[in-house]
Amino acid sequence: MNPLFIAATGMVAQQQRVDVIANNLANMNTTGYQRRRASFNDLLYADQKRPDSKHSRANGIVPGGVKAGSGVHVASFYRVVEQGNLKQTGNPFDLAIQGSGYMPVQLANGQTAYTRAGAFQLDQGGRLVTHDGLQVGGGIAIPPGAVEVSINNSGEVLASFAGQPQPQNLGQISLVRFPNEGGLTAVGDSLFQETTASGAPLVGVPGTAGFGSLLQGFLETSNVNPVEEISNMVKAMRAYELNSKVIQTADQMMSSRPG
Repeated sequence: MNPLFIAATGMVAQQQRVDVIANNLANMNTTGYQRRRASFNDLLYADQKRPDSKHSRANGIVPGGVKAGSGVHVASFYRVVEQGNLKQTGNPFDLAIQGSGYMPVQLANGQTAYTRAGAFQLDQGGRLVTHDGLQVGGGIAIPPGAVEVSINNSGEVLASFAGQPQPQNLGQISLVRFPNEGGLTAVGDSLFQETTASGAPLVGVPGTAGFGSLLQGFLETSNVNPVEEISNMVKAMRAYELNSKVIQTADQMMSSRPG
């Protein structure tokens, strides 16, 4: 019977929806995390033929044929690219992006990844790195004698030295945008890489047209709303239970058929 298969597809879809919600809740405190949403599509429809019929109007014809649905499936898991809240930390190497854009990070294999999680630090060579030791912004190095390091809204890294009235410019942190941010592929550790769907990266200076600005001493929190996620989980559980009830009903109908 079709109801068994149709309801089973509904249960699978709702289970995958709960998986996405669980991942969102697990990452509600992950810096720079962007919540995911499940998108659903209906499956193919089967034509059940029947002849056209006439109605009371002259030469009026009621179209025949019945379109019978066959269930649902998950079309995609997409990222909601809304800005998260900005939390002040006081750490001079924490950076948050206010607006659009990603900070480039060099992976161990030489490829480039992109992130909005700006919890950075210095390695043994004074270079700005992620918590995994990946270089940020082209390997900007802070000399040992630096008294104070500041990063302005335009991404310029400035270091003050004793006896020097003017700070020294150590380099520039650029931002990267993509024509389709949702097309980026997540590789873990809050890092993304470009794909054909995302389009080629567009590099620019923070604070210029189309690019967000950098805030030193801040971190972007995740954009997960726990109350909304719990509400969505309750709806998914209710839909799962209803589809399970359809299977039970269809099974009872099959067992009660004559012959």
